[in-house]
This record gives sequence, C-alpha cells and structure tokens, in this order.
Amino acid sequence: MSNRLGQSSRLTQRTLKKPIHCTGVGLHSGRKVSMTIAPADSDAGIVFVRTDVAPAHGRIPARWDRVVDTTMCTVLGNEHGVTVGTVEHLMASLRGCEIDNAEVWLDGPEVPVMDGSSEPFVFLIECVGVAAQPAPRRGIRVLRDVGIGDETRYARLRPGFGSSFSFEIDFQSRAVAHQTASVSLVNGTFRDDICRARTFGFLHEVDHLRKLGLARGGSLDNAIVIDGDRIVNTEGLRYDDEFVRHKILDSIGDLYLAGLPIIGHYHGYKAGHQLNNQVLQALFADPGAWSIDELVLEDTVPEGWSHPPKLVANA
Repeated sequence: MSNRLGQSSRLTQRTLKKPIHCTGVGLHSGRKVSMTIAPADSDAGIVFVRTDVAPAHGRIPARWDRVVDTTMCTVLGNEHGVTVGTVEHLMASLRGCEIDNAEVWLDGPEVPVMDGSSEPFVFLIECVGVAAQPAPRRGIRVLRDVGIGDETRYARLRPGFGSSFSFEIDFQSRAVAHQTASVSLVNGTFRDDICRARTFGFLHEVDHLRKLGLARGGSLDNAIVIDGDRIVNTEGLRYDDEFVRHKILDSIGDLYLAGLPIIGHYHGYKAGHQLNNQVLQALFADPGAWSIDELVLEDTVPEGWSHPPKLVANA
C-alpha cells in the first residue's frame, strides 16, 4: 500500500522481550494449568503449544480456520485432535498490547482464566516488555461490508479507519439490561477501558453447564455471577457497563484469530464466539472483501482525530 506519511511512519512487528510464566485454573475444565508466553520470530504469528502431548502433535496456530468449538468459549484444534480452549481473553490481550508474534506453552487443554478478564495477561506482558522486530506489520483491511446472523443476533464487519469495535446486549435481568459501547484500539484504550472487564454468567445456568462439562473452574474469583436481578459478587462491578465491555473484549480476541489485526469496524448485536468465527469465515470466503496490507501510523489513528476518542458507552 502507499505510505503518505513516509518511511518513518511504517509500523513494525512486535514480540515479547523474554518469556513470562503464570499458573491458574481452566474456567471450563477446572484443571490447574501452567502457561508461558514466549517470544517468537517475525511472521510467526501466535501459536499455542501443548507441552503435555508429543512434541510433533502439540502445535496449534491461533487462526480462525483452527476453531473447532465455540460453546461458551473459543476452542482451537489441530490435525492430531489436540485442542486448547478459552483462548479469547489471552488473544484479546495480545491484540490490545500489539503483540504480533508469540508462542504460548501450556501443560493442559485450556488457557487459565485468571480473574476472568484480560488484565492479568496485560500485566504479564507489561512486566517483561515488548521488543520491536524488523519486519513490517501487516493487517487485514476490510474492503466491503460482511455480515452473518439475522435480526435477533448478528456480527458485522465493515470498512473503517483503524480498528474499532462496538457491541449491543440486551438481557431480561435488570442487573445487565440493555448496554451498548464502542471503542477504537488506539492510545491504550484496551488497557484503560476494556481489559479489566470480567466474564459473566447466570447462577441458574451453573448446574446445566457443569453437566455439559463446562464451568467446572468457575467461581466468584474469576467471573461475575448474576442471580436474577442481583450481582452475587460482594465487590460489585469494575465498570457500570462491565458486561458489554467484556463482550467487546471477547470480540477483540476472537477476531485476532484472523491471524493479523483487522483494519475496519466490527459490530456485534447479541453475538457470541460462534458468530465471531462465522463472520471471519464469511470475510475470507469473499476474496474481494479484504486485502493484506503493510500498516503505517495512519492505520492506528481514526481519521480526523488529533486525540483519538476513548470508549463511548451508553448503559
């Protein structure tokens, strides 16, 4: 692509300066998992590595076409049947911190849930720091509208300047109710406005989910629990509209499975992991709807904003 701002505005790829380690419990499996996020070479992308299986079978690229399940979380798998689940919060952290290349080593089948948000992963990345790499950063530019779903729930991508996300939810519970929010991924907005938003669930669903083998590691330490019209967590919410912010967080993580940053606008209406994956499938099924471009500074700043806006919410 053309670079109107000159060579100095070209964006380059980034990885971690050194490995960082953590342990935690899988939200759905309930298993204790040790995880290391490690630097990777330019153009390697994000790759999960299961260290508890044979080395030849353990690598799973973090890509939309490796998604094998979207029930309550996003699960990736490879040709050997090896899977890794609940990748969306970590993927959102890597996208929000602009990490292009990393290997994620795990000794179990699920990314640890930590506190149910992306903040612990952002903290780890900030602890070790980020290393610039010489290769140019590339992105997937949305060239025309793509949508999936119907009037009851949908996910859409459209051309736009920079990377922006918006979401709308509507629940019968007055604890959640109707919430909308939008954010552009610029000037630390992910760190400041999105990453602390925790996953949430309803108390009346817990028994059913556990019969399905899900939510076995869920607790008040790693999720917002809603009982009717009441928030069960004694500490309350981190944001008044924490629920819709977490849906944006999930969408950021799911869409980073495109393999490169999406340059355009995403909007979700009552969407979830399945529709997020399906909208990527629809995008890549239409060769005229996208292009891969080298990115420059102007791709990170919304046109016309000298000081890009932070999150706009309407709870």
